Amino acid sequence: MLEIVHFSKTYKGGKVAVQDLNLKVESGDIFGFIGRNGAGKSTTIKAVCGALDFDEGNIFVNGVSVKDDPVACKKVTAYIPDNPDLYEYMTGYQFLDFIANVFGVSAEDKRERMEKYARTFGIESALGDLVSTYSHGMKQKLAVVSALVHKPLLMVLDEPFVGLDPNASHDLKEIMAERCREGGAVFFSTHVLEVAEKLCNKIAIIDNGRLVACGETAQVIGSAGSLEDLFLELTNHG
Repeated sequence: MLEIVHFSKTYKGGKVAVQDLNLKVESGDIFGFIGRNGAGKSTTIKAVCGALDFDEGNIFVNGVSVKDDPVACKKVTAYIPDNPDLYEYMTGYQFLDFIANVFGVSAEDKRERMEKYARTFGIESALGDLVSTYSHGMKQKLAVVSALVHKPLLMVLDEPFVGLDPNASHDLKEIMAERCREGGAVFFSTHVLEVAEKLCNKIAIIDNGRLVACGETAQVIGSAGSLEDLFLELTNHG
């Protein structure tokens, strides 16, 4: 579903954000991508989604290279950034309609999915309001709904639970699991290690741009006791 092969990214000025990253997310995986601030998580996620150019290595989504055919990759991917930048001059409904049309969703599927997910996240009554009037949490919910209207094969989420209330967080976890049961996959970053330990069947830990652990969650944690204990052990540089 998602394969990152020898991916490296160096920014202007020589700052190395990610160095020789290799990992694979398969159909059915809920894959947690964990690291401290500045470890390289967002850089990797943006490259996966075609939002950031890179020269070294390659990234494949559903077997297609992000470099060679970024449009084909984006058609099957939903990306939710940690701070969604939405079209605030649109109403919630107009925004969802626009996103669905971009992905070529049929009128019937569009209506059904918009209604279903807006109801799930409790924003159906606000769809007629301008996005500029939404709170941060409501904008986050709208971004989640917009990511689901085209039924993506791959969901890529950067800190998806930030700004969501407990009910919305629970619903998003259920939807992530549902997408995986239907043959999709989820790749997401989070600082909430307890959530990652419970939710993810696979995890990867990145530190200073390098992968320091990757694999089945239980095997990666091993004798460390918990994901938090392992994370502190691997990333504590004194």
